[in-house]
Amino acid sequence: MLPAPPTGTPSRPPRIPRPAPVERAESRRIAELAQRPETEEAFWDAVREEGAPLVEAAPDGDAEHVVVTFVWRGTSATRNVLALPNKVLDPADWSRNLMRQVPGTHVWHWSVRMRADWRASYVLCVDEGQAPAGVEGPAYGQWLRGQGRRDPCNSGAQPRRWGGEPMSVVSLPAAADRAGSTDRNGSAARRAPGTVTVHRVRSAALGNERRVWVYAPAGHDLAELPVAVLFDGEMWEPELRLSQALDTLPPMVVLMPESLGGDTRWSELACSEAFADFLSTELLPWAAERWPLTADPARTVLAGQSLGGLTAAYAALREPGRFGVALSQSGSFWWPSGTPDERGAEWLTDRIAELPPLPVRFVLSAGLQEWVLLPANRRLRDVLLAKGYDVDYREFNGGHDYLCWRDELVAALGAVAGPFAGS
Repeated sequence: MLPAPPTGTPSRPPRIPRPAPVERAESRRIAELAQRPETEEAFWDAVREEGAPLVEAAPDGDAEHVVVTFVWRGTSATRNVLALPNKVLDPADWSRNLMRQVPGTHVWHWSVRMRADWRASYVLCVDEGQAPAGVEGPAYGQWLRGQGRRDPCNSGAQPRRWGGEPMSVVSLPAAADRAGSTDRNGSAARRAPGTVTVHRVRSAALGNERRVWVYAPAGHDLAELPVAVLFDGEMWEPELRLSQALDTLPPMVVLMPESLGGDTRWSELACSEAFADFLSTELLPWAAERWPLTADPARTVLAGQSLGGLTAAYAALREPGRFGVALSQSGSFWWPSGTPDERGAEWLTDRIAELPPLPVRFVLSAGLQEWVLLPANRRLRDVLLAKGYDVDYREFNGGHDYLCWRDELVAALGAVAGPFAGS
């Protein structure tokens, strides 16, 4: 059995190690505009038609990479524009993401070389001369990063966590093929639409009450349905409409409890014994009284992202008789600290290395731009494999981003649920 997790230790993401510097690039189209600034209006006409960011072949002919150019139409008052794709930023040198202005035009631009299956949400942070007087250096960079706007030349939109203006999205040509077999645009084969209901569930273990969105497949024609518990329900159903994709998967019930704000989320999803008790002794029994759920742990999934990914793994290992599959995306396995020389770093991975293996299957994924989480996820994978666990591990070309997580989650749930289709 897992020992009690540490208390009184840091539970916020570490700021180290630093990421590898982004690979800057030069855009052929920007170079052509610089040679003929009088063609600016034709340039903007093309951007409106194609959408932004601009995508060009790599100049060296490497088909696996492209040059991605973010653009902004400035004014005479524009002082700076910062391109901010998810996790493609060195926090120690934010100036590397500053756009440059094409002389004689209102075109601001920033180009990077990326693998052709990259996807990310992003904002453009614009200073039109409104920066507070005297704000300079790192303080100015922090202020500028708070001025994010959607890209007016990009029609895509990604909801923002905890509300606010949606973000823009970039999804390169090979990203859809890499994401999995389920098409987020709805062209995959569908069953009749399932139902989504919202309930309020009171927890004695936690001393609070929360909404739980429940997806149930149409018909309920299986005697015992597989079940998945997916954290952060307030994002997955009202905002991202996960139920539309669930209609393309083998029938299963998905319970989506909400997070009760940022502070409560940090407390409950950091290897909390009380939250694990809520899942196993309160939420599952509550659901089993209302839907024909399986009691088989091998067909019962815990799924989450970031701290939710950490907790999916922790709670499954703590209650392997209830949860047999831990589906973790970008899991915060650095917890409770972020450097290997600090006492308590990667606590859960260390406990797994010390204890006999348990009957839990792991489905793990992490983004190549997740410079804090990626090393910790790779170490967890290696430790699990060395202990003899069943592990499905995947790395996607993106960051800490619901844009990546949605397709990865649907593909993973489909793979996990596949064997259950004939049950």
